[in-house]
Amino acid sequence: MKAAVLHGIRDLRIEELPDPKIEREDDVLVRIKAVGVCGSDVHFYTHGRIGDFVVEKPLILGHESAGVVEEVGKGVKNLKPGDKVALEPGIPCRKCEFCKSGRYNLCPDVRFFAAPPVDGTFAEYVVHPADFCYKLPDNVSLEEGAMLEPLSVGLHGAILGGVKPGDEVAILGSGPIGLMALQSARSMGAGKVICVDLYPFRLDLAQRLGACETINAGEMDTVEAIMELTNGRGVDVVFETAGAGITSQQAVEIARRGGTIVHIGLGSQEAVPTNIVKIIFKELKLQGVHRYANIYPRALELISSGDVDVRSMITSRYPLDRVEEALREPIERPDSTVKVMVEI
Repeated sequence: MKAAVLHGIRDLRIEELPDPKIEREDDVLVRIKAVGVCGSDVHFYTHGRIGDFVVEKPLILGHESAGVVEEVGKGVKNLKPGDKVALEPGIPCRKCEFCKSGRYNLCPDVRFFAAPPVDGTFAEYVVHPADFCYKLPDNVSLEEGAMLEPLSVGLHGAILGGVKPGDEVAILGSGPIGLMALQSARSMGAGKVICVDLYPFRLDLAQRLGACETINAGEMDTVEAIMELTNGRGVDVVFETAGAGITSQQAVEIARRGGTIVHIGLGSQEAVPTNIVKIIFKELKLQGVHRYANIYPRALELISSGDVDVRSMITSRYPLDRVEEALREPIERPDSTVKVMVEI
């Protein structure tokens, strides 16, 4: 099969590799058709590592994926060749306390596509457990199936953030995850949703996807603008999706008393100075979000029903043999890029 293999920083090669084979009776062989480019893919390409995950040997990137079932193991009953499926990329151990409590995203032994040393899905074929493959209905395309992964992140964040009908919400960073958080919050009944970003293109898209107000952080003071829009109260829930130190600090300022800050964005700055006194006096809840668990079915329903629009977020498409261009586009054209899709 053909695959895009990362050998080192900015060293990506299209190679011919052996086709994977089904070895367990509950696995399926999937012909990959669509893979979204995630910020983590770009970071591994440009830096060779994210935190403790280091590219130490050749690695296939990609984890936002969908395809068509080619073959099923003898124990698989819910899928058959020809079915369109979205692949949930993290396979937990199924035995630890986190798996048994339903929070398998916290499993310390999870094997996640494109998290070194586990290969990802910028490849023509992948073998995957059938119970982590979700059959797509006829009205959901393969590209939309691939977008289930980032949508699940945003939806998981909205659920953990406790978004309620009528809540006022601010989203700091209107990239793919921010826009998914926006739509997830709206699907849960949020009232006024305010989106912040540096790029007008993304803010325009945020408005089309349901934002009530947008703020260009390069042109105005984010904290002052949000406090004015909320009559000095602040918002009920803040989503920090930019992964920047400044937005983490702003979140504390704009959250109302008793509000919640949902941290999703991963940035290069691991430690950020924080106003602990304000967090205490305002009784703020800080909620981290790590991937998702038990979210794919709900996310799929949101796409199938039309309550969430992921197709509008796809701004460009590339074939597998041009995947390196796909990885560079978010870096070189951030002012016009939201989600890049690789077609295989």
